[in-house]
Amino acid sequence: MAKIVNPVLFSDFFNIELEQFETLGAFNPTLNVDTKLFIDPLLLENSSIELINNHANNRLTSYFEDIITLLKASSSKGDLPWREADRRMEFHEIPGTCLGYGAASIRGSAFGKKLRENLLNTAKQIISLGIENPKLFILLPLLENDIGPDRISDMTTKVILPELAKYTLHISEELSIKTEQYEFDGKTYLLPKNPIERNNTPIILIPKDILSKLPVATDWSEVADAASKNSTIRSQVNQYIGHIWQAKHRKDKKKLKENVLSSPEAFNALLNAVQCQPAPSYDFISDPSGLLSWRQLLKTISNDYPLEIQQKENLNIDSVSDIVKKINEQFQFLIEKRGLSKLLWRDKINSHHERVSQMVYFAVADSYCKANNLDITPEADTGSGAVDFKFSLGYESRVLVEIKLSTNPNVVSGYEKQLAIYAIAEKTKRATYLVIDVGRMGNKDRDILNIMNFNRSKGKPTSDIIFVDGSLKVSASKRK
Repeated sequence: MAKIVNPVLFSDFFNIELEQFETLGAFNPTLNVDTKLFIDPLLLENSSIELINNHANNRLTSYFEDIITLLKASSSKGDLPWREADRRMEFHEIPGTCLGYGAASIRGSAFGKKLRENLLNTAKQIISLGIENPKLFILLPLLENDIGPDRISDMTTKVILPELAKYTLHISEELSIKTEQYEFDGKTYLLPKNPIERNNTPIILIPKDILSKLPVATDWSEVADAASKNSTIRSQVNQYIGHIWQAKHRKDKKKLKENVLSSPEAFNALLNAVQCQPAPSYDFISDPSGLLSWRQLLKTISNDYPLEIQQKENLNIDSVSDIVKKINEQFQFLIEKRGLSKLLWRDKINSHHERVSQMVYFAVADSYCKANNLDITPEADTGSGAVDFKFSLGYESRVLVEIKLSTNPNVVSGYEKQLAIYAIAEKTKRATYLVIDVGRMGNKDRDILNIMNFNRSKGKPTSDIIFVDGSLKVSASKRK
């Protein structure tokens, strides 16, 4: 299971002032943790950087025009033009962007043989309708079940790598960062080395204005929403692919694909619906998805709210448990009394995904461990189904912490089953179940306490419980 341990920002490792780096317009990656952002090919033409809006955008267009030419020339699957088109659809992941779903891994997955075959078959059908717009490839996530934002991002990265490499080299030279030679697809590029990765991996810097939470053409509901706001597009959609309004499941996608491929008018209706959407890059200032706030805490929280933790000479399970308890109490204090609850909310009504609260906790724990020069290091699991955090010193002294939001439907069963299983698996008897109340608590807190009290009455080991009030707090200046 991948772990997040000792995350390091690009600017921090290379001792670059954050203000100076911000002026360059590049995303400041965490070198050993993927950020869930993606390159959106529809953003290239509006980038403020000419290397991207001109050369990279033209390269992407030409690349898919060539594939269209090959598929037009192909008379049967497997002939020479088809095989060449297939070769050009081999979009393996380029390591070094530090983007995507990997979380604690900066490597991704490639386009497999079966997926490429499906994509080429669909593209061939579209071309047979008389459609030769290279943007047809950008619509494929809407038509194929196994194409998500990570693969769209990987596809774009591979095609425009020459421009991204030039962009990275330019910034590296401006910041006096040493580069090394890296070879991709027979071409050599000068790129800085990722000092955190064990393998010899480069760093590829990406302009912020081509990054988005999700590329535009990946979600039927978003396409439908944009189309509904434009009377002309709405009329086209209603006439040719009206089922777009109900698309929610895989079977819906199959039916919609049949509709879209039924005529050139139907396909163009979809293409127009996608292109009428606004394609904003991610808002790095307001950070609406909470992807970046935890990184800032790593740098500031221990200075802004210092916590002194005395470490005994010989740490054991008891002393490690005491340290974790102090960190948990400090986390509760910061959320309830010092305004960190705002990081848990997308807006005044909707809380962020549980993952955001887990990363905020990780940032707090990691910062205090480092500030106090503690021998224990928190580790954050990045996959579903695993305990969120483990504080460990050697094999014997392990303390687990699991974070749940009150909105999680499994918050009660999580206490009853999961932590007990994890504690056994990790050979530890110390664990804490930390529940953050962001609404819809109902009787969940009572049920969890009842389970704890029942188990204790039977002499069974139980996890500690902490309830944290994560509601948005009114600032003192606004109180009457």
